[in-house]
Amino acid sequence: MKAAVVTFPGSNCDRDLALAFERAGFEVARVWHKDSALPAGTDVVGVPGGFSFGDYLRCGAIAAQSPIAAAVQAHAARGGYVLGICNGFQVLTEMRLLPGALMRNAGLKFACKTVELKVASTASAFTQAYGKNQSIRVPIAHHDGNYTIDADGLKQLQDEDRIALTYVQNPNGSAANIAGVLSQTPPVGGMVPHPERANDPILGGNDGAGLFAGLMGGMALA
Repeated sequence: MKAAVVTFPGSNCDRDLALAFERAGFEVARVWHKDSALPAGTDVVGVPGGFSFGDYLRCGAIAAQSPIAAAVQAHAARGGYVLGICNGFQVLTEMRLLPGALMRNAGLKFACKTVELKVASTASAFTQAYGKNQSIRVPIAHHDGNYTIDADGLKQLQDEDRIALTYVQNPNGSAANIAGVLSQTPPVGGMVPHPERANDPILGGNDGAGLFAGLMGGMALA
């Protein structure tokens, strides 16, 4: 399986994300934001965390207009997998590949700590390696992680089992404690916490490794 990890000016988790994919068995290519195409045979695109373009305008807004964005959207449109983490999640909402928006944290402070998450849905390759309602511990590092969506959109997410992860203790004011969501077509997922930073016991835990292992397994069976 082949993964492509996109780098924007200001990305700072791209190398960690590439290593997490490699650890799960993916062949990884690095892609620059000015590239107009993904490498041939790309199975999953990883959009990493950081502060793309300095978070000017809105977080992820400029990155969503980069030359590579059209290729990512086309990849998703034909059923390719896309994973956005933290700033990458913001980029995917700006691309309209995922619903809702990521707003300023309710406490108006940068949140940086390890949090407890509940696996709300296992009906996707992103979360299938976990058990339903399993508790996992994953780091967060964000100032604009407050997931916001209108009442109708939230009900749709709930009815369609598209809330992937929720916070046990909400650190940012996110609607319904949401930490990660899925698209209507399951191959697109976004989450605010950083599973690539919980991918090795030497980092303090490896609860995030299941996401990449499950993604590899689910894609292999697709």
